[in-house]
Amino acid sequence: MTNLVELFTASILNHNIALTYILGMCPLIAVSKNIKNAKGMGLAVVFVVTITGMINWPIYALLKATDTTQLALLVFIITIAATVQFLEMFIDKFFPALYNAFGIFLPLITVNCVVLAVSLFFVNRTYTFSETTVFSFGSALGWMLAIVLLAGIREKMAIVSDLPKGLEGRGIVFIVLGILSLAFIGFTGLANI
Repeated sequence: MTNLVELFTASILNHNIALTYILGMCPLIAVSKNIKNAKGMGLAVVFVVTITGMINWPIYALLKATDTTQLALLVFIITIAATVQFLEMFIDKFFPALYNAFGIFLPLITVNCVVLAVSLFFVNRTYTFSETTVFSFGSALGWMLAIVLLAGIREKMAIVSDLPKGLEGRGIVFIVLGILSLAFIGFTGLANI
């Protein structure tokens, strides 16, 4: 049980998939203009990453048992695409305002490297099903934490700061992400995975 708690903590903080491994930057930067959209995108990523990790683990076990692991990447991508398609239809039907706010970025979760990276990490690290589930959920929460933090900082900066012309827009976002990444280095040693 302690191992799962450490794995969960590490995947959120000192092994944050966005701020340590620098994965999922496109939607992180594009959708982090306000906290509401960031939370929505974060929840969508949490759902997709957790579900696809849980689905891909037994699929990989089957591929391993049949000595066809070379198909893993293709099967993982198909699972991710199907999960995102389901999520897109669900959000469109029940949350149309959020669906419109996401625009093109919701279907792009399919190619968000965070989703595929989590599945590849559990393969490379030989996690059990429970470890995969905890790691998937924790990594997704870590990504959500990063996007919500970035959105909050961007909202606050839009109100209180006069940035030099060259730093407006994405320039300052990259600087803020660098500072957040450095801050998360402070969690090093807290837990390992």
